[in-house]
Amino acid sequence: MSDERDVSTLSFEDALRELETIVSRLETGQEDLQTAIDLYARGDLLRAQCAARLDAAQARIEAIRVDAEGRASTQPFDAQ
Repeated sequence: MSDERDVSTLSFEDALRELETIVSRLETGQEDLQTAIDLYARGDLLRAQCAARLDAAQARIEAIRVDAEGRASTQPFDAQ
């Protein structure tokens, strides 16, 4: 398995895809204990990477908001 450095280079989409694969494998209950632990650890790194990528995207959205008159302003992103 890849290590933490490899996870940091993944795009959001790639990290999410790998995380979904890991979740599917763990849900089957077919993996031996050590493999399941390793998969869980990798999944946690991938989850953190996805969260970091989403936080960065949210910050970019906040930074480029433009009001009706075309004036740029920074406003909190309201993800509802």
